[in-house]
Amino acid sequence: MKLQLALLGVALTLGMPSADAKGLTVDDMLAMQRISDPNVSPDGKWVAFAVRDTDLDANRGRMDLWLASVDGVTVRRLTTHPENDTDPRWSPDGKSIYFMSSRSGSSQVWRIAIAGGEAEQVTKLPLDLNGFELFPDGKRLVVPIDVWPDAKTLAETVKRDEAKEKSKSKARVYDQLLFRHWDQWEDGKYSHVFVWTPPELGGKADDARDLTPGQTTDSPTHPFGGMEEIAISPDGKTVAFVARQGGRETAWQTNTDVFLVPAAGGAKPVALTAANKAYDFEPTFSPDGRSLAVRRMVRAGFEADRERIAVYDLASRKERIVTEAWDRSASSLTWSADGKTIYTSADNVGNHSLFAVDVASGQAKVIVDKGTNASPRLAGDRLVFARDTLKSPVELYSVKPDGSDLRPVTRFNEARVKRITWGDYEQFSFKGAKGDTVYGYAMKPAGFKGGKAPVAMLIHGGPQGSFGDHWHYRWNPQAYAGRGYGVVFIDFHGSTGYGQAFTDAIRGDWGGAPYEDLMLGLDAALAKFPWLDKTRMAALGASYGGYMINWLHGKTDRFKALVCHDGNLDERMAYFDTEELWFPEWEHGGPPWENPAGYTKHNPIDFVKNWKTPTLVIHGALDFRVVDTQGMSTFTALQRKGVPSRFLHFPDENHWILKPQNSKVWHDEVLGWLDRWTKR
Repeated sequence: MKLQLALLGVALTLGMPSADAKGLTVDDMLAMQRISDPNVSPDGKWVAFAVRDTDLDANRGRMDLWLASVDGVTVRRLTTHPENDTDPRWSPDGKSIYFMSSRSGSSQVWRIAIAGGEAEQVTKLPLDLNGFELFPDGKRLVVPIDVWPDAKTLAETVKRDEAKEKSKSKARVYDQLLFRHWDQWEDGKYSHVFVWTPPELGGKADDARDLTPGQTTDSPTHPFGGMEEIAISPDGKTVAFVARQGGRETAWQTNTDVFLVPAAGGAKPVALTAANKAYDFEPTFSPDGRSLAVRRMVRAGFEADRERIAVYDLASRKERIVTEAWDRSASSLTWSADGKTIYTSADNVGNHSLFAVDVASGQAKVIVDKGTNASPRLAGDRLVFARDTLKSPVELYSVKPDGSDLRPVTRFNEARVKRITWGDYEQFSFKGAKGDTVYGYAMKPAGFKGGKAPVAMLIHGGPQGSFGDHWHYRWNPQAYAGRGYGVVFIDFHGSTGYGQAFTDAIRGDWGGAPYEDLMLGLDAALAKFPWLDKTRMAALGASYGGYMINWLHGKTDRFKALVCHDGNLDERMAYFDTEELWFPEWEHGGPPWENPAGYTKHNPIDFVKNWKTPTLVIHGALDFRVVDTQGMSTFTALQRKGVPSRFLHFPDENHWILKPQNSKVWHDEVLGWLDRWTKR
């Protein structure tokens, strides 16, 4: 008994969780079912959505379609198949669900009756579809397809693909940027917008009508983004889509436009937003078809400008910025039935809140404040939306538009959540750089019963991003709390959700105010939360957070261990390695030959001489945004200086770690590294 009490005293001193506590592990995260793409039935009573289950043996996620009544009483599976079923869309009569699946060996549209039965294949086109939207009459589909831009038919693209595949040489030749993007090499094909009409209505089973023939990056360009960038007017006569402008300048400018084209074809697309030289996103027709809402940035070359809501009168083509006075960035857009309100969501002081925006006045009212709330969908007199927190993965909820009567629609992970002991968390604020109020969160170890806990400080990427009350599958604070760590994460200058001026403040100051915020925030957390052990701290970050790990490594030795995931070591060479040049040119004030000081002002490579903290370096070989040679260089510097270090390289991952087995390795390596240097 005395020995047990003594051991308990040691555990409390070390900040260990109680013996019966089971905090979140990577296996728990992989076991969670992931809900996405809610789509409400025409009568507003049902919601169809995709659910991903992790198949560890196959090392991938597998997605099926489910149905739930908006009142949450009934939930049932709609499809079960080894291949992924995604993107549910209702037929106009509400009796069937159309969806994407690769059941036939290629990505095509399928359909299943709500009453039950087997799914049937709708499209049998010779190329993979990138998605689809159903026309309001339910008789035709809009389908984006990757094609050779000068091909006259889909069959011609197939023929050229086959010839390329048979070639003995796999050499690539390029005349302009972008020659690779994100994690793929460009192959000369472009996504075009097609309309598919079934044979019984005069179409061809193996072909479709190209609404954007000949389109490349030198015409108006190929459609940009996912299916949220394509919309069909309520009368079915017009298709709106987003396309990137730029030609050879595509790599260093951000201009996208919304184009309108007749669904019947025979006319060139017309740029509705040509006057705006920055990003335009997500065209969304009003219920009466007279207006089109667009998410809009206004500063060219900047990918994190405030996203305003612009509304176009389609008869006059005149625009009005609805949310000019609202200092938040709108996400997905949903019109109310009467066209007087647009529902959206936005980062908001460490949360992602649901808002109702009055179209006439631009006034935005909070519907749901705390947690992360997204993808609002109109469901009769309610809204259905996706909601998650630091203690729960995404579930669907519904709420009245005035914010009352919040209730769950799904409870997929309820039992799993109840089995886990969670780390309690609290938002705090402090006086940061420039005297500004800065916010952060502190999380206790799971089942914490007292004593001192080693500290894991997480640093978000972006840099225009946020670590808030949000469930994450790659950087989940609860995974560290479940291991016995106190977790601190700060929304430094440059973070989103605190007004655009705060977001803009990081430009040209990557290692200035943000670094100061992190150090001041950590000090504030140590003072406010005495259970944090300042003698045993580690810092971890990815992307910009990885850059910051390399930067702070040269500035402070207060940490016992560091983890640098996909972080730059040398901002000068990183410019020449990356693909989206607009990003460093905006952040550092131009290309390095025009403004070299912008790249040397806060460059981690210049402070390698000060490095001495044990560091784990992680990189994905398919990361073309922050190229893996930066991670190799970081590891080389650490090894040459004799600093304890380890290099974890994933040949089959990009900027993120997405495969389940790789995720297990990642968490084992990261948590093992922290344990090695802080739990002793």
